[in-house]
Amino acid sequence: MTVAHVTGAARGIGKAIALRLAQDGHDVAVSDLPSMKDELDVTRKGIEALGRRSAALTGDVSDHDSVRQLVVDTAEQLGSLDVFVANAGIAQTKALLDVTPEEYDKVHAVNGRGVFLCYTEAARQMIKQGTGGKIIGASSIAGHKGFPLLGVYSSSKFGVRALTQAAAQEWAEHGITVNAYCPGIVDTNMWVEVDRDLGAINNVGEGESMKAMAAGITLGRVSRGEDVAGFVSYLAGPDSNYMTGQSALIDGGMLFV
Repeated sequence: MTVAHVTGAARGIGKAIALRLAQDGHDVAVSDLPSMKDELDVTRKGIEALGRRSAALTGDVSDHDSVRQLVVDTAEQLGSLDVFVANAGIAQTKALLDVTPEEYDKVHAVNGRGVFLCYTEAARQMIKQGTGGKIIGASSIAGHKGFPLLGVYSSSKFGVRALTQAAAQEWAEHGITVNAYCPGIVDTNMWVEVDRDLGAINNVGEGESMKAMAAGITLGRVSRGEDVAGFVSYLAGPDSNYMTGQSALIDGGMLFV
């Protein structure tokens, strides 16, 4: 039986991924910040309602000891760690000239350092087990194109692509594949906040910024968490065994690269 761990799983894309992996037959540990514990427990109950085992763990992906403990607790409580989805991330909408060094560090602590810590600690556990594994990270369309007012966020997501490529090459000998998913505009709380912040900067009403961005989507709608979860399901399963080091767009046709 395979065991997966999904960070940032209290809501949004992370929750959708956790539930989809449970539907696929994985036991799934989920984690998020301590402040998200109640919502995280809802995700855990949803997994258990699908007949899979789960564990709801709290921690901060930017803290090394915390990530190490998440990995240890997953393996101890559910028996192994076979799939790790480094999903947790934060956004910032601000002109580069207005970004403080502290704000830059905060975004990169979660989106960059956090993914690095999750990748490396998951890899150590998988190497110790000796049975390979799947490591999957959250990049973004902003990891393929730097967007104005999302410059710091974009730089953090470009970093995920680099880590994914390097890790895939270093850990292939251990039977570990490493890939990333790159969502576009997703109907989640994070994008509601981005829309609000862009609206304040550009002096437009609520929903107008997202509507303008969505106009560039070939498939004609913003995505749902389930759209992204379906692709992560592929990355976590055997059909992707010959795919590694890739950061694939799942954006409805916004970018073509």
